[in-house]
Amino acid sequence: MSAVCQVTGHKPGYGKQVSHSHRRTSRRWEPNLQTRRYYVPSLGRTVRLKLSVKGMKTIDKRGIDAVVAELAAKGVKL
Repeated sequence: MSAVCQVTGHKPGYGKQVSHSHRRTSRRWEPNLQTRRYYVPSLGRTVRLKLSVKGMKTIDKRGIDAVVAELAAKGVKL
């Protein structure tokens, strides 16, 4: 599965790693993804989400029901 937050859409950043001799190689900066289970009262079950830490803060602020409703409207399988 790809390294993408289901709530915020954060993806890896790409760039170059530059050595002391200035030799450049490709690298990527991964988002801080965590897998979390949340109980959703409106669905009556738990859902497992792959989230960045900012996505977790979004759920804390807006509530899991609102976030899951938005994901369902986008067509994300939960």
